[in-house]
This record gives sequence, structure tokens and C-alpha cells, in this order.
Amino acid sequence: MQLKVLHIRILIFFGGLLIFVPFWGQVHLFDWDEINFAESAREMLLSSDFLNVQIDYNVFWEKPPLFIWMQALSMKIFGVNEFAARLPNAICGAFTLLVLFNFGRHVYGQKFGLLWVLVYVGSILPLVYFKSGIIDPWFNLFIFLGVYYFIIYQDTLIYRSKSDRIDIALSALFLGLAVLTKGPAALLIFGLCGFVYLIICRFRIKIRILDTLMFLAILAFVGGFWFLLQIANGNYQMVMDFIVYQIRLFSTEDAGHGGFPGYHFVILLFGVFPASVFALKAFRRAKTDSPSQVFFKKWMIILFWTVLILFSIVKTKIVHYSSLCYFPLTFLAAHAIYRYLNGQLTFSLWQRILIIFIAGIFAIATCMLPLIDAYKQQIIEGNYIKDAFAVANLHSDVSWPALIYIIPLLLLTLLCISFFMKKPLVKISSIFISVFIFTNLMLLFIIPRVEQYTQNAAIEFYKKHKGKDCIIRTWKFKSYAHLFYAQKPIYAGSVSETITEEMLITKESQKPVYFICKITSANEFEKTYPQMKKMYEKNGFVFFEKR
Repeated sequence: MQLKVLHIRILIFFGGLLIFVPFWGQVHLFDWDEINFAESAREMLLSSDFLNVQIDYNVFWEKPPLFIWMQALSMKIFGVNEFAARLPNAICGAFTLLVLFNFGRHVYGQKFGLLWVLVYVGSILPLVYFKSGIIDPWFNLFIFLGVYYFIIYQDTLIYRSKSDRIDIALSALFLGLAVLTKGPAALLIFGLCGFVYLIICRFRIKIRILDTLMFLAILAFVGGFWFLLQIANGNYQMVMDFIVYQIRLFSTEDAGHGGFPGYHFVILLFGVFPASVFALKAFRRAKTDSPSQVFFKKWMIILFWTVLILFSIVKTKIVHYSSLCYFPLTFLAAHAIYRYLNGQLTFSLWQRILIIFIAGIFAIATCMLPLIDAYKQQIIEGNYIKDAFAVANLHSDVSWPALIYIIPLLLLTLLCISFFMKKPLVKISSIFISVFIFTNLMLLFIIPRVEQYTQNAAIEFYKKHKGKDCIIRTWKFKSYAHLFYAQKPIYAGSVSETITEEMLITKESQKPVYFICKITSANEFEKTYPQMKKMYEKNGFVFFEKR
């Protein structure tokens, strides 16, 4: 039996690598987040400064270094490219599927573990995130592991009157790694979940003083040692700037990323489709669950609502802020499907209608993209879009073959066929496999074309100046792409952010100086700096060089 389980684990891990690794090096990294972290890793390698995270060879205090270390190691092996920048998250995806199987098997059995893996990898955003180069996949995995081992510790203490100190130690270890990955938001999430749990259990909780002290000691050492190193090296101000930045993210709209209060509800309903539809039936208590299973499910519900409400309150609204919800949401979906397969729940008509409705929205959106391109001249002349930069983006020369329309048609066809399957397991599996196929086809054929509209013209310019001893700056829009794709070299007297545009343009320079701005601010730039010569404009970007 053990050998069989081992084989399943091996298949899940290497199957995960096979799912997440191929093809994701063909699309440029996206500004800001992906390029931000990749550039920090590139500069870390060039400067050989592995203690400090940098951007443009200046200290970057917004993120701790653990994920940057992973990317730097990947780039050391595979070179500075998109593949190396995204490889750590592909590995994270394989480990995540293995974790879901092991935890699901531990709580409900092997069948449930396999269901959880299917539900997770067959939902849109959970699959897409492991093909990206952002921090959140590892951050979320570490938090989830910290929560899980705390649940196991509490479960054994409550229902078996004993505890294994290794569980509380592992909980602290993984929470510390989460802090080292992205910051103290991990502690806030865990602390809020614990507070909600205390309220639910009316502050009647079993805990051991020695275990608590060990938990705090491990958490402080793992999560805080990098910050202590910074203070010991005289970088106290950097640590304070980091803390202030974390507070600002929660209290203000950062970088214009605002949104309505229900933003993350919509993101999870559509983004974690179709798991979100099945999860809607899982919030009620299952009478057949054991006390330990009820306890685990209760914690999953606490984690889900805590993260969702917290980031609905937070002013900054970004898609991946609620990505930790993918774990409890897919668990709840797997739980509902598990009960459906055991004859305890029904697959309701309203669920089928909702699945087709959401799939229909995705299908219409997919069909609209090539149609917009086909009629872009009429759209531009009709003045339907008021944003001049967006209008200029439409001038991109992108090929949309008619075969693109097969992708949404295939999704709807496969889902409809799934509903007519007689065997419940085949029916459910077919639904998630249909969405899995659709998501991968979107990543292969749609996303690369969308990227050509948004940033390709600028990246094309940066790559032409790759490794050259020149100065490239953006004006009135934030970007890290010029640093990464031009591969700005490190040298004595590197251009600092404290050197203003005025100084670069008006003072004599021995190096070529280039500025890039969006078409919406090009006229203002030309009037402000007549010393700059316009080279050309393309797809919303205008390129200038110093005369």
C-alpha cells in the first residue's frame, strides 16, 4: 500500500512539473511585478550582494529576499530569461499539488486527496499563477503550510489529549518563511484566523506554555533573522521604510490599484472557476464528518473568510491579493464533490446553469478579442475609447487566425458533453479537464497576442539596447522593463534614482540617453525638454533620444 501511495506522489509531483514548466518562456515578463522581481534577481547576481534586494542598483525595501534568492539561483543555472524567472513558481506548483494530495489524504482519504488536486489544477487562476513570476505562489504555500500544521497540532491536542511538538515547530517554520518571502502580512493573516477561531470556540483553547514559547522562538528566528541582519549592518532606516510601506498598502490605494468592495468576490467566483461553483454548496456542515474533519473544515472556512474580508477592506485591489483563498476554496469544492460522489449531495440544475453562464462569459470575451482587432479602425474612428494610450495600443499589428474561435467553442462543447456523462466521477472530472484545456489554450494562443498590444513595442526597443552602455529612462509611467530587457550593466557611478530627468537631459553626458513615455504625455515631454529628439512612436509609446 505504501509503495502505491509513493507512486501516486511521484506521479503528482512530476505531472505538476509537466503541467507548469512547458511554454511559459515564450511570453515576455509583465510589468510591474514579474519584471520587478526578476530584475532584482538579475542585479543580485551582478552585484554579488545577496543580503540586499535592489532595483536599478539601489536598495529596494518593499520585499524580503527569499523569492529573489530562488530566482537568482534559477538565473545562475538557466541564464537571465523568462524561463528562469518563472521556474521557481513551476516548482512551487508541483510541490503544492503534492501538499494538497498529502493533506487531503490525511484528513479524508486518498480519494479526497486526488479530488483536491484535480479541482485545484482544473481551475483557472490557480493554474495560471504557477506559470507566473510573482511572489504569491510561494508566499501562499508557506502560509497554508503554517496554518495546516497548526490545525494538526490543535486537533491532536483537543481530540486525542496529546500533541506532537514537531507540528507546532513546522507551523512556526513555514510562517517564518512566509515572512521572509513577502513580509508581515503572513503574521497578520495567521493572527486574524487565530483570533476568529478563539471567538468561535469562546476562548476555550488548549495550549501549552512550552510549545507557545518554542513557536514564538522559531517564528522570530526564521522570519526575523534577515531584518536583524539589516539592522546589524546599519540599515535600520530600510527596515522602517519596509514597515511603513506595508502599512501604506493596507491603508491607501497603491499605484492606482483601487476597486469596489466586492472586487475579490468577483475575482474568486470567475477566477477560480469552476471550483467556485461547487464550493457554494460546501459551507453547510456535513453530518457524516468526524470531529477532526469538522475541525479542519472549520479552519478552512475561517481562512477563506478572513482573507476575503481582509483584502476587501484593504484599499489596494490587485488580483493576487486574494490568491490565498484558492486553498480553502478548492478544498470546499473538493468537499462538496466528495459528498456528491458519495450520494450525500446533488449536482443541482442551478449549478449547471451557473457553470454554462460563466463559461459563456469567458467564451464571449475570447471571441471579442479578434473581433476588436478586425474592426479596430471603425472603433478608433468612432471615438468609442477615450483613452489615447489604449487607442494607440490597437494599432499593434497582431495576427488573429480563425482557429482562435475554436477555443471558446471547445470549452462550451466539452462542458455540455460533461453534463450528459452518466458516471458522477467522469462527469466531474470532465468539467475540470475542460476548463484545464481551455486555460492552457488561452495561455498558449491568447495571452501572447494580448501582450503584443500592451507592452511589446517598449520591450522591443529595450532589447535592441541590451547590454549597451547607455541610459534609458521612462517618463511619467512606472516600469522595470527597461532595466531587465536592456540588461542595464553595473558599473561605478551607476545612474541613481536621485539623478533627475533635468540633470540627465540638460547636462553633458558621454553616454546615449533615451527616454520613453506614453503618447498621452509625449507633447508635454517635448515642450518641457526641447533638447530631446523624437525618434519614433509605436503602439502608444513614444521614444526620444538626447540630441
